[in-house]
Amino acid sequence: MTVTKTEDVQSVIERVKTGDVVMVGGFGLVGSPLTLIDSLINHDASELTIISNNVGEAGKGLGILLRQGRLKKAIGSYFTSNREVAQWYNEGKLELELLPQGTLSEAIRAGGAGIGGFYTKTAVGTDLAKGKETKEIDGETYLLEKALKADVALIRAWKADTKGNLVYYKTARNFNPIMASAAKYVIAEVDEIVEEGELSPEEIATPHLYVDSVIKSRLILTRDGVVERE
Repeated sequence: MTVTKTEDVQSVIERVKTGDVVMVGGFGLVGSPLTLIDSLINHDASELTIISNNVGEAGKGLGILLRQGRLKKAIGSYFTSNREVAQWYNEGKLELELLPQGTLSEAIRAGGAGIGGFYTKTAVGTDLAKGKETKEIDGETYLLEKALKADVALIRAWKADTKGNLVYYKTARNFNPIMASAAKYVIAEVDEIVEEGELSPEEIATPHLYVDSVIKSRLILTRDGVVERE
């Protein structure tokens, strides 16, 4: 498989089409593919279902897409990082599916592993269980959670080699590796691209077979916020 490496981020982001389900890595803005999100802001795809831990922050990251009215639905765990999500939901302009964070992670992992769903005790007996199948196993009640998959995944890594193998930086890894396994098309934003063979096999978290396109990051997260790379 040939991985596309390009400076023309806008041409890559055209893989995202109106009505697509899109996974976006990150915990808050940490480990979030800010350059890809910025390109998506300038792309005309709409009615998107976003699978991400949160919808960015108010006016930052995915929060800009929310303000543009481009999101149909958000599936995630930590929507309170952007209080505007609740406002859009209460006004009937955004669908929400709230999942406990461990459930969200496992549902994405299951999607990548080809597993249709799994049973968990988390959320049994709560509002989050409404309309979902339950099953008694060894005297305990479990809730069926379906796997999550996407048309496109926008992920963030630290380094890639020219073949497309990915290495992540500490906690910025978060949801990115499992999202890379659960989408039909995967675009990785990285700080650095090195030659094939320069990455140690032991440090590669995402093999190149999961990656379709690699772009170099133009935006980075600092203590002062999101800034252009020098």
